[in-house]
Amino acid sequence: MHDDPSDNAPLRKIIHIDMDAFFASVEQRDNPDLRGKPVAVGGSSARGVVAAASYEARQFGVRSAMPSVTARRRCPTLVFVKPRFEVYRAVSQQIHAIFRRYTDLIEPLSLDEAYLDVSEDRLAIGSATGIALAIRRQILADTGLTASAGISYNKFLAKIASDQNKPNGQCVVRPEQGPAFVAALPARRFYGVGPKTAEKMARLGIHSGADLRDCALDFLQQHFGKSAEYLYRASRGIDHRPVKPDRIRKSIGAERTYGEDLQDEAALRNALEAIASTVWERAHRHGSRGRTVTLKLKFNDFRQITRARSLEAPVASRDALAAIGQALLGAQLPLPRGARLLGLTLSTLEPAHAERAPAPAPASVTEAPPRQGRFAF
Repeated sequence: MHDDPSDNAPLRKIIHIDMDAFFASVEQRDNPDLRGKPVAVGGSSARGVVAAASYEARQFGVRSAMPSVTARRRCPTLVFVKPRFEVYRAVSQQIHAIFRRYTDLIEPLSLDEAYLDVSEDRLAIGSATGIALAIRRQILADTGLTASAGISYNKFLAKIASDQNKPNGQCVVRPEQGPAFVAALPARRFYGVGPKTAEKMARLGIHSGADLRDCALDFLQQHFGKSAEYLYRASRGIDHRPVKPDRIRKSIGAERTYGEDLQDEAALRNALEAIASTVWERAHRHGSRGRTVTLKLKFNDFRQITRARSLEAPVASRDALAAIGQALLGAQLPLPRGARLLGLTLSTLEPAHAERAPAPAPASVTEAPPRQGRFAF
């Protein structure tokens, strides 16, 4: 196992681009009356869920996946706007067209974020930082929207860096800065570390990347199982995953771990409605539909069950997805004991529109090993 990001692995120059409050920003762009106001994209009904929130709304603590009633309580002046996914997809296509001017190595994560490998300086800009700035300026010129960027030598650091100076900013983490940058990170900033894992880490005296780095691999394996090697490497700024333009997503899902066990039927069903909205929003972002719906339940004794239903045609709407999830849940009621986790997954995926073409990724480019870069970060 390598302990140094400057080991024999090729030095990549990776940019993570993340649009700023994408859905809400599109709505504010297209409707001047919404500019400067707290905006939530999503339903405003009692069972509605916030799909996205503007930065003005975030100042009140409004977040995506939050129940609309909670969001309204936190921000009484919140303006709810119905999502227009066809518009978001069109804007996303504009953004990806800009990416392709600079590299063919593009790994989309959703409609509004992607990894770019710019190890080859196609336009002779001279630095990965300069490329990120040029991309962000072009996005603003072509779409009227702002984006933030993280630039580093691996995907893990690039993604974290893109969040450092949001909105409309960028951050570079050079190879010599990586270990110190990771050491200063709160442990909760590591991918996959949710509230429960963060609490567990705190009980073990792990609060930062430096604390994680000080843990032996066998200690991490004892307490975090299959996540141990990832945490061990990430805490040292190591991530050798390449940008994969042909990345095929097999499923789209969401799950929530609750501070208090859920056993009451109404609480369980309301919680599942919120999760269904999150899954449907993610499927729209990814431009996918699915034919299999899977319910996941983890009980307070950590026993876990899954129940699935497959259809002949893709699930057609959020309400249809929620209804299938509710039927799967209903078959398990009453629960034998409280549930600490609920999850819903959509799989057997296909493009939402047959005409939607995959991002171009010539095999000769994707299969070639990254070359040692000769230009600056």
